Amino acid sequence: MKNIKNQPTFALLYNLVLILIIYYICRIAFFVINKSYFTDVSFSHLLTLLKGGFQFDIFAIMYTNLLYIVMQLVPFKFRLNTVYQTVAKWTFVVPNSIAVLANCCDIVYFPFTNQRATKSIFLEFHNENNILQIITNGIVGYWYVTLLWLLLMFCIYKLYYRPKVEKKAPVAVKSNLRYYGLQTVLMFVLAYFVITGMRGGFAVTARPIMLSHANKYVNKNTETAIVLNTPYCLLRTSNKKVFKTPEYFKTEAEMAAIYSPIHQPANQEAFKPLNVVIIILESFGKEYSGFFNANLDNGTYKGYTPFLDSLYAEGLTFEYSYANGRRSIDAMPSVLASIPMFVEPFFLTPYSTADNVNSIASILKDKGYYSAFFHGAPNGSLGFQAFAKKIGFDAYFGFNEYGDPKNARSTWGIWDEEFLQFYADKMATFEQPFVTSIFTTTSHHPFKIPARYEGQFAEGTQPIHKGVRYTDYALKQFFGKMAQYDWYKNTLFVITADHTSQTTHAEYFTDINRYSVPILFYHPDSDLKGFVQTMPVQQIDILPSILSYLNYDKPYFAFGQDIFNTATEDKFVANYNNPRFQFIKHNYFLEFNGEKIMEIYKHISDPLLQNNLVGKVPEQSAMETQLKAVIQQYMMRMNENRLY
Repeated sequence: MKNIKNQPTFALLYNLVLILIIYYICRIAFFVINKSYFTDVSFSHLLTLLKGGFQFDIFAIMYTNLLYIVMQLVPFKFRLNTVYQTVAKWTFVVPNSIAVLANCCDIVYFPFTNQRATKSIFLEFHNENNILQIITNGIVGYWYVTLLWLLLMFCIYKLYYRPKVEKKAPVAVKSNLRYYGLQTVLMFVLAYFVITGMRGGFAVTARPIMLSHANKYVNKNTETAIVLNTPYCLLRTSNKKVFKTPEYFKTEAEMAAIYSPIHQPANQEAFKPLNVVIIILESFGKEYSGFFNANLDNGTYKGYTPFLDSLYAEGLTFEYSYANGRRSIDAMPSVLASIPMFVEPFFLTPYSTADNVNSIASILKDKGYYSAFFHGAPNGSLGFQAFAKKIGFDAYFGFNEYGDPKNARSTWGIWDEEFLQFYADKMATFEQPFVTSIFTTTSHHPFKIPARYEGQFAEGTQPIHKGVRYTDYALKQFFGKMAQYDWYKNTLFVITADHTSQTTHAEYFTDINRYSVPILFYHPDSDLKGFVQTMPVQQIDILPSILSYLNYDKPYFAFGQDIFNTATEDKFVANYNNPRFQFIKHNYFLEFNGEKIMEIYKHISDPLLQNNLVGKVPEQSAMETQLKAVIQQYMMRMNENRLY
């Protein structure tokens, strides 16, 4: 027994079991800290999810420890060298500490995305020049997760088992042959199990497990985050082809008969050269509004957006309106170019550099519109400046153009109040007609507001609520200034949010309401008013709806629908909640894994999505067919560079 414990193969098995246990500690911590997102997970179901995670943990552990495994399996006696084993130890400690760090970071990141991080997270933030400040805020703000990582890293180092081989006199050739023979057999046996772990199973047909394989353990899509681990997700998406065109339909004509992104002009009236102002609010989930949530908290809920609530009552807005992504970088393509996020954020893919990607700016250019995009963050942040140029905006105004910020800068950029005033002043210098868009920054983690307003805005029940109140106040000041200009009444305003954020009420923890954001069309002193309570709308509908309202008279490309000329029974919403597609139509909400419908709910009468109606809904087949057409059109046009 003593001799066995002194062998590198024993140390290998011991250390791999150690890291497997640590992965499970991370998974349990992930669940406990984010428990509010998994209120339907019973103890017995949690055990099922933990069991499902084993396969994904083995995959990640085999890949991240491949070099260490090879070092301990090669059947040569130099493995017993002290220096060799020291190198082997650090080959184990360093990669696994990084892998555990990734798991711990996702404990914090999950509430903002509701899914495990993939490779796109590195692309999303690679342009940030204040990344050190962002990391520092995270370390301090989530000190308990930082402490957990340090403790687990210490355990990896301290509990690492190192072979302790005593020096012995030279052995006979026969003994050497027996040693090398045994070690070679062990190497091949263990190599078989390593390869099996990397493939995801023993079957000959097994292949490296996919993200979607987590579906078989879950009741709800969000629970896949418990089954998966972050190192696996990063590894699995590192060299993955972004889009694969499915073959649901044999011909493009067959597919186009069901759904097509090519729009023909619907109105025959004269074009209206209104100015267009599109405001994208950082993290403004619909939950924060009292206007949309009169029934919350037994009818006592007031929300955190008093000014916006007053504006919602003066314009056209919707009870069921949704984002097409969960990240800030998903909003620009969705809102300004009518391109949703399917699988990966659009402008982190090679397809965003394709020719002829149209947008509200490029389409209106032939009508004489000047266009400008505003973002108060440092120029280049999140890649917005490059993307704005790509989709046809004439100018970009960011941190550099604002000038000396003095005390006007927050963690992410210029305070919203100052930058919105700058935005209004700049528009006053533009020749009409113009189309502009602004992306606000302040209502983002760490949710700080200017020191002069400390104590003025109530804290609320979540850290973001104070920031939402401040930005709402900044918008009030902005509209107060805008109303002074003579062209104000000749302007169509569109207000939405990039995505949702911190959540309090059970209704907003569901898979679909994690995408629930306001969408407002506001034309001062016009008849563009109403609160639509049946039609589902989404961010990608904004571009075609603006063009329709202006009576645009040429064909154009957009994945969304024109809300002004689409019947309620034909209106749908489609988005992607990794690893499933989501679809709303006919007052039903369904989730589709690419092969079959997993869940379908009557989401209006069942807001908590508790009664799965798969196989019981007459419209299910037609909804699935239309969603397949949307997916195939999207994938095909991406791969064929046909976003026009």
